Amino acid sequence: MIKILLAEDDENLGEMLKNYLNAKSLKTDLYEDGEIAYEGFCNNQYDLCILDVMMPLKDGFTLAKQIRSINKAVPIIFLTARSLKDDVIEGFKIGGDDYITKPFNMDELLFRIEAIMRRVKTDTPLVQPIYDLGKYTFDTQKQILQSEETTHKLTTKESDLLSLLCINANQVLERNYALRTIWEDDNYFNARSMDVYITKLRKYFKDEPEVEILNVHGRGFKLVV
Repeated sequence: MIKILLAEDDENLGEMLKNYLNAKSLKTDLYEDGEIAYEGFCNNQYDLCILDVMMPLKDGFTLAKQIRSINKAVPIIFLTARSLKDDVIEGFKIGGDDYITKPFNMDELLFRIEAIMRRVKTDTPLVQPIYDLGKYTFDTQKQILQSEETTHKLTTKESDLLSLLCINANQVLERNYALRTIWEDDNYFNARSMDVYITKLRKYFKDEPEVEILNVHGRGFKLVV
């Protein structure tokens, strides 16, 4: 699960954002000023930071500089009520990845988070050439799932989906993330298509009790190996 640090001094907005992101399976910790947010960052592991620019005790830009001194790579999104060009430039100079002006649509913030995390994952060479899945070997380059008895030549969609499941083996593969990564859109028809491919992959492993693809209600799928 992606874990987010949210630094926002507006109590109502902060709670609303926290609850919304948690409901979208993004584990979110809320801090109401820059000082405690910095302490929280030092004591926890976060995949992404959302920082309000105008905060008491320590503003978002100062907090971002301190975070960058510890971690050069963690993505940072700035929230601000101001849209001044100089502020935007300052945010990016510090090392921010995105900038969103209040008021904003929460769905837009979610899409920006997903886009950043998708890019972060794409930048990291996660897919291995070979995966051992029980008695099967999955060759991601040749798109072949093979055992001593059988060989399945996978379609591109089957191979891409199985690769994502392997990357997240024994963890939940979020449904929307898989749809946007492979189908580039999480609409109803693509979701039904993905369900068909999940069914096909399950059939390939039906004679291998050590491998199972589970539905995780309301979230996605888990490849259990």
